[in-house]
Amino acid sequence: MVSNSLIFKRLSIRNRLFLAACFWLGGMIIIAGIVIPKLVNEYLTENMITQLQLSLDEIAGNLALNDKGKLSLTEGLSDPRFKKPYSGLYWSANSSNQLLRSRSLWDKKIQEEKGHLSKTLVGAKNEELLYISQSIYLPGVAEPVNVIVGVDRKPLEVTLEKVIAKLWLILSILFIGILLFIIAQVHWSLRPLNNLHRQLNSLKEGKQESINGEFPVELAPVVSDLNALLFHYQELLHRARNHAGNLSHAIKTPLSILRNQVSLLSNTDYKILIQSINQVQRQIDHHMSKTRVAGSIHILSVKTKPCERVDAISMAFDKVYSSRNVLLINELAQELEVLIEQADLDDMLGNLIENAYKWSNSLIRVHAKAHEEHITIFVDDDGPGIANEQLDNITKRGYRLDEEVMGSGLGLNIASEIAHSYRGSLSFKKSSMGGLSAALTLIITT
Repeated sequence: MVSNSLIFKRLSIRNRLFLAACFWLGGMIIIAGIVIPKLVNEYLTENMITQLQLSLDEIAGNLALNDKGKLSLTEGLSDPRFKKPYSGLYWSANSSNQLLRSRSLWDKKIQEEKGHLSKTLVGAKNEELLYISQSIYLPGVAEPVNVIVGVDRKPLEVTLEKVIAKLWLILSILFIGILLFIIAQVHWSLRPLNNLHRQLNSLKEGKQESINGEFPVELAPVVSDLNALLFHYQELLHRARNHAGNLSHAIKTPLSILRNQVSLLSNTDYKILIQSINQVQRQIDHHMSKTRVAGSIHILSVKTKPCERVDAISMAFDKVYSSRNVLLINELAQELEVLIEQADLDDMLGNLIENAYKWSNSLIRVHAKAHEEHITIFVDDDGPGIANEQLDNITKRGYRLDEEVMGSGLGLNIASEIAHSYRGSLSFKKSSMGGLSAALTLIITT
């Protein structure tokens, strides 16, 4: 299973920016949704307490003893809700033996609700009150008079609920709006990278040889260096191939003359000189192959189907090795493509398959195993195989297992170097069929 950390590492830049925006914006929205209602509640509560304090001050200023020594108000209160029964706004003034209350309480009184750990006062309809109280001293009264002014909490809570509902609606709209803006911003900001990606795909497909257009200042140096690298690579490869080709043609003609002249010598002298001539020929072939495997001018655009090449190669070797009655089974998928020039793939598969034809008893199996971005093509045979200690020497230049079998000893070495030039690899192990298994790992198209 893929770990969560690996999943996050593989996230695209767009998804990373989007997730970061979601976490940051979501966090800010949640904090705002929690903090703002608290601030609104505190503001409304403080404002209501201020109004209650004004009423309490008015009551305290008008509270006095009448001619009968009873508590009374000298003037009416300014807030008419004190006169309306069960209005939700109440007051009371009481001493040890007297109780004066607002008409809004009717025949009730402000009392403490039982069953609460904290002190909670309820009004005429048993509604919970937001209240303030104060003890005042009146002339002629030896003991303090406790004045309580309270108002029903329910309207405050209803108002707060409406504010919270509208607040979350506004915050949700704000979240969606800002998120859409961030998505548009990220898309617009990453458009140059998308353009660069499209042009790189065009390079891979061989539709262009350089990256064109204007790019932001952050990408412009990268594009410039990449174009310079592509140009330098193409020019260097072109010159190297021309020089190698010219050198090869210049040497082959004198070498052919020497080969013809040597054949006229005595048998002893011929055997001595022909070995040196063949050695020169092998050196030419080896270094020409290294020059060719340096890559293609359109290295990014090359692609080849191994299944088709295996079929073509096996048809040729079926004729060359018809006397051995070897059967090759091609299990490669028709749609499989690798990022390699056809000629280079033919060289690699040709050398591996020819080696299998030489040593196989009767059967060769070509199959593949896919990885994330690579494919490993296996060429298995049912021949005698080789010892484990010799596996590392197979790809060495000029190494031959059997001098009596025709060959120069360069084939597998060339195949290994071609694979390496395409960021692949070639390895060998004992085959499940009993012979040798060649594993050629290559990059596949996406």
